[in-house]
Amino acid sequence: MNKTLLPIRAVFIVLCAAVGWLVCYTIQEWDPYRLRATSIGLLIGVLVVLVDILLKGFSLRGLSAITFGLAVGALVAFLISSSPLFENGEPQIVYLVRLALFLICSYLGTVIALRGKDEFNLVIPYVRFVPHDVEVPLVVVDTSALIDGRVTKVCQAGFINAALIIPRFVLEELQHVADSSDPLRQARGRRGLEVLNELRRISNLDLRIHESEVSKRQDVDAKLVFLAQSMRARLLTTDYNLAKMAEFHGVPWLNLNQLASALRQELNVGDSIEVNLIKLGKEEGQAVGFFDDGSMVVINAARAYVGRRVTAEITSVLPSAGGKMVFARLVGEAS
Repeated sequence: MNKTLLPIRAVFIVLCAAVGWLVCYTIQEWDPYRLRATSIGLLIGVLVVLVDILLKGFSLRGLSAITFGLAVGALVAFLISSSPLFENGEPQIVYLVRLALFLICSYLGTVIALRGKDEFNLVIPYVRFVPHDVEVPLVVVDTSALIDGRVTKVCQAGFINAALIIPRFVLEELQHVADSSDPLRQARGRRGLEVLNELRRISNLDLRIHESEVSKRQDVDAKLVFLAQSMRARLLTTDYNLAKMAEFHGVPWLNLNQLASALRQELNVGDSIEVNLIKLGKEEGQAVGFFDDGSMVVINAARAYVGRRVTAEITSVLPSAGGKMVFARLVGEAS
């Protein structure tokens, strides 16, 4: 039990008992029943606290959904009961029918509102918590993007001008991966949690944890697409299949792999490049280095410069599975 709520609940129960005693004190006819009234007040206080405990985890979004559902249900019941159908008949029967109609419509309105509380923002803007006339772009982040890690550098560079939404079920999946007995999955999960902490430390980044309960959708990919669709947000992912699913449902998506491909430097024969040589090449005199995007650079007559940064001129560019393979020759002095 929350340490802050414990004394508040205790004081509330004592106040309920005191109210029962004060009621008998103010009404003289009830004075002989003071102990009974105090006990009733105490029980009422305990009952209210038990209801409070049972409602643990019930969010403000859920409360606003219930309010909206009750209002709609009461309005529907009022419109039906005001129709000519209830103009004639026994007063008692009409009263009972109207009472039953009110209870049924209120119940159905509440249930429907709770089931669809992720789909409407009428009572309280659940995620944005800002006036509706202020447009705040939203980006829902999936588990693969957090594990990938490049989202941190993209946010630090200021290329994502939007609020990042991390759904609660994504955090739970990430925690599940981090607790895996498989060392590789465990390392991936812990990497994702580290990336999340790095995102929290970015001062100008709007990062929000979304407490969404998307019922009857067990698949995490389906939850992500549904949530992004209902919030009119974009989806940030490195999962190609998830991206295609989002595209099929009309959800805009951001793929970090495509961003990396778009940012690859265009290399042409004759261009001057600088690269760190890290190992020897296969052929005599060759040395090898790599660009940031993974493209390999093979420089002729540079074996003596391994471990140093050199300037070279591109002589040919060949496509490869890892990006591009660049052949170059030394120019200038190594640093």
